[in-house]
Amino acid sequence: MHFDLIDLRLFLHTVECGNITAGAQRSHLSLPAASARIRAMENSLGITLLERNRRGVQPTPAGQALVSHARQIGQQVERLQFDLAQYANGLHGQVRLLCNTAALSEYLPELLASFLCQRPHIDVDIQELPSLRIVQALGQGIADLGIVSTAVATGDLQTRPFRDDPLVLIMPLDHPLASVEQPDFARSLEHGHVGLGVSSALSLHLEERALHLGRRMQVRVRAEGFDGVIRMVAHGAGLGIVPLAAVRRWQGLLPLRSVALQDAWAERRLLLCARDFATLPGQALALLAALEPRV
Repeated sequence: MHFDLIDLRLFLHTVECGNITAGAQRSHLSLPAASARIRAMENSLGITLLERNRRGVQPTPAGQALVSHARQIGQQVERLQFDLAQYANGLHGQVRLLCNTAALSEYLPELLASFLCQRPHIDVDIQELPSLRIVQALGQGIADLGIVSTAVATGDLQTRPFRDDPLVLIMPLDHPLASVEQPDFARSLEHGHVGLGVSSALSLHLEERALHLGRRMQVRVRAEGFDGVIRMVAHGAGLGIVPLAAVRRWQGLLPLRSVALQDAWAERRLLLCARDFATLPGQALALLAALEPRV
């Protein structure tokens, strides 16, 4: 069995992309060279690693086992590079971090800025996704760390506390629900909402919750960011659902009412998660230490 890191990266890219052409492009190889490398891997083992069909390729059971080992090897190589970078100026590491809307907008900007100032040799590749997709991506080894809501099951992932992040319902002072002491999400669906962008993780989550109730959200307008939602709501555009942390920034400055949603999923916490904290590359461990709450 004779594999090198190029072979393993190519195989991972091919599986993640679902076809050899895209895997070759992502690995900066020509298609003939990529195909030859994968055939050589299969010939070396005497087994089929990929099932070919008109839609592309899928890993066989043996191929899936190789994917798991290749990801672990890749993480170890990244950790090696990071550790050696402590002795070599100019060598940079990168951490892949997936997070939901609230984490990205409310908690991470200052934390990441401080981390990047203290660690000029580390870059952070951050992507916003719904919590469920983050759990799935981490399980597949696509990223190092994730920040998810307790609203989703984390399965076999390891988790650590990040921040409390309850969602609240906000409304203009003269809204019909302003006189209701404890409105729930279902009651809010009778009225128009101010939402975030269609691709934001929180928007997708709320729309899924509405569908579970057999309803659809009446989104009258969408805003870029929680501050935009709050300002539109305060001036009468409709209801909004945002993290409590975002509302606190505007207390006493805008005419609006905020109430805790009477739904269990709204009483959420945010969790740091990874497949295995102990095997994270050095740069990911450094970021993890920077994000964990100070006791």
